[in-house]
Amino acid sequence: MAWFSPPVDNLLYRCLSVSITVWLTLLFVFTIVPAVLGVSFGIRSFYIATLLKIFEWATLRMEMGAKEKNQELYKPYTNGIIVKEPPSSLRELRGSASCLRSEPEFEMADIFYFCRRGVESIVDDEVTKRFSAQELESWNLLTRSNYNFPHISLRLAALWGLGVLVRYGILLPLRVTLAVSGISLLLVLTTLVALLPRTELRFYLSEKVHLMCYRICVRALTAIITYHNRENKPKNGGICVANHTTPIDVIILANDGCYSLVGQVHGGLMGMIQRAMVKSTPHIWFERSEVKDRHLVAKRLSDHVADKTKQPILIFPEGTCINNTSVMMFKKGSFEIECTVYPVAIKYDPRFGDAFWNSSKFGLVSYLLRMMSSWAIVCSVWYLPPMNREEGEDAVQFANRVKAAIAAQGGLVDLIWDGGLKRAKVKDAFKEEQQKLYSKVLVGDHDSRDQRSDKCSEGENDKDAAEGQ
Repeated sequence: MAWFSPPVDNLLYRCLSVSITVWLTLLFVFTIVPAVLGVSFGIRSFYIATLLKIFEWATLRMEMGAKEKNQELYKPYTNGIIVKEPPSSLRELRGSASCLRSEPEFEMADIFYFCRRGVESIVDDEVTKRFSAQELESWNLLTRSNYNFPHISLRLAALWGLGVLVRYGILLPLRVTLAVSGISLLLVLTTLVALLPRTELRFYLSEKVHLMCYRICVRALTAIITYHNRENKPKNGGICVANHTTPIDVIILANDGCYSLVGQVHGGLMGMIQRAMVKSTPHIWFERSEVKDRHLVAKRLSDHVADKTKQPILIFPEGTCINNTSVMMFKKGSFEIECTVYPVAIKYDPRFGDAFWNSSKFGLVSYLLRMMSSWAIVCSVWYLPPMNREEGEDAVQFANRVKAAIAAQGGLVDLIWDGGLKRAKVKDAFKEEQQKLYSKVLVGDHDSRDQRSDKCSEGENDKDAAEGQ
């Protein structure tokens, strides 16, 4: 057998060399070159259309299999919210009591209203369910979306198994290769561009390098992005604000134009990327001790937007990732700067993969692996008309107006809650607000109490008259 070893080793070496060469050639021709030129061959669009047909067939088989087994398919919660209007009178607070005392005072029955409100809040929680994966109405052949669907029929199980082989055997290695290529090119090319003098040529090359690397990273996610109203794209000297679902929101937006990013200084690979990016583009990175200094942050942001030659700043005012169903409270810091704000709405299609990053459950690396092992990332981006603070409008009101516009355009639920509740308890101010509400109902209800007293008296007189007859 030793006599056959050298030829066998040479054959294996040649096969491996040919495979790697073919792989890199296809990668270069069908991914790197289109990313550099900013064109597409339509392969991803054909792939998405094929997936939709497979999903339709799988959904039909799933429904048929469930009927055969007399099973009821899981119905996910809807994104709608039960509107809970606060009580405006003692009658509404205490229910169908026939008559109320003339003087307002506490009754033990009042606690039932707040108990009911508490149970309603638990059943239809507006906050915590925004920090978990969005449920799907149909199965997308991903086990993580529902563990029961693969067991409905043998054909579905076989299709799911084939999907696992495709996702982990073909798509994941390809996407990891593309991601490594994009990050490596970003590190190398930005370092080389930084060696050039600060001229228009350097700014031009820096923008082209960033766009090319972002486009490669977008292809690493098999992302299909539809941009609407590009005439409203952010311009230099302004701030771009968008709803936040995932860390790749940055790549999704930067794929269509360059931005100056704002963030905290990191270590490791992320820190290496930050240092490489800031060499050729004016990004704003803060040390951990500087993040809480609001005046320092506001000054650096103001100085940046004052320079019309610098790229627009990209900020996510929510401060945390929300699960693609709603928009939560915008922090007012970004809206205290005297400049034009460019709102952007981002909406992901959950059928091809869950883009939401649950940071309390998954680390960044494991999250990116889940993203790269999904079918694809499909989303729509809307550039809204630029907005400015109106006369007499404070930063909070301006932030709420921008947030409402983003929610309306993206088909998202507009919530007043702070995304910080993801890791923190409810502030005492919210509790005090409910206490003031109850006090206002008791004290500020004189007119309605007088009317009810008159009605009660009339009702008693009618009753006495009826008994007399």
